[in-house]
Amino acid sequence: MTISLAEWTEQLDTERLHLIKADRDIEEGSQRIRDQEDRVRQLSAGGCDAGQAERLVEALKQTLTEWLRHRVLIQQRIAYLRQQVGPE
Repeated sequence: MTISLAEWTEQLDTERLHLIKADRDIEEGSQRIRDQEDRVRQLSAGGCDAGQAERLVEALKQTLTEWLRHRVLIQQRIAYLRQQVGPE
């Protein structure tokens, strides 16, 4: 089955939208990490046990790492689709 130029272009447009969403999610995730790190500092400064809050920071960082990896895959797919579509 041959894919038409229109179908390649549609896939490219879709992946560009995915990249925009990934960028937004990454920025929001980074902000969540910063906010949670602030909470950890506040808890620690107040003499409270921050163990759970620290574990959440690590979980958020792991999630962000996966989102960044996913973003790379989207970029690779976009590069491939650009080759299929040709100069725009």
